[in-house]
Amino acid sequence: MSDIEITRDGSVATVELRRGPNNFVDIQLIAEIADAYDELDADMAIRCIVLCSDGKHFSAGANLAQRVKDDGDSITQEATRHLYQEAHRLMSNAKPVVAAVQGAAVGAGIGLALTADFRVGCPEARFSANFARQGYHPGFGTTYTLERLVGPQKATWMHLTGERVGGEDALQMGLIDWLVPQDEVRAKAQQVADEIAVSAPLSLVATRRTLREGMLEAFRKATYNEAFEQSLLRPTHDFKEGVAAMNERRRPGFKGH
Repeated sequence: MSDIEITRDGSVATVELRRGPNNFVDIQLIAEIADAYDELDADMAIRCIVLCSDGKHFSAGANLAQRVKDDGDSITQEATRHLYQEAHRLMSNAKPVVAAVQGAAVGAGIGLALTADFRVGCPEARFSANFARQGYHPGFGTTYTLERLVGPQKATWMHLTGERVGGEDALQMGLIDWLVPQDEVRAKAQQVADEIAVSAPLSLVATRRTLREGMLEAFRKATYNEAFEQSLLRPTHDFKEGVAAMNERRRPGFKGH
């Protein structure tokens, strides 16, 4: 596993993304995280997982600009489905996950953060479902997970505008559960995981399974719909313009085709 690192501290394991500073996600990285979860689910000594990143950002999402440059129109619906199939594995793991978000969680990055049970953030954290601002359709299950946390009105606003939500607002909205100084995010996530890990391991898994009943099915349905809609928008002028505008840090000039 070249892009993640697993460490163990008592009953808590840490899964660290090591693609800093931006920690862009792709099929390989999500599959590696899912493989790590499988390994830790099988380790009876581990009761909780901390998901974190080594760079400036938790995850800046998928590197769409590079993918368009490299692949042109070959970013297929099948490839998107493959990515989401790996994401399904993140939602089906057995043990609780606490995400430590020290910077941006954007696009697929916010999707990754929302697969966790709890999130620790800081004032510098930024959450954005910025798909529409790139001429794209929301993905990574965010059409389900975001609304589940913040409610339909706030989720719709974030999806339609791509608004960047800072740490304080994220706490008020329910996107994060704890707000601490940036240099304390990892330690707070460890503290939260340690508190969870005091509970009996079999009870933890059983209780979490009951509380999350139906979530995987809803997540899968959302990603199937997302992948289809993304396949319709991917060949458009507006998608290429949105990605270019984001990369060039300018206002996009969408044409509606």
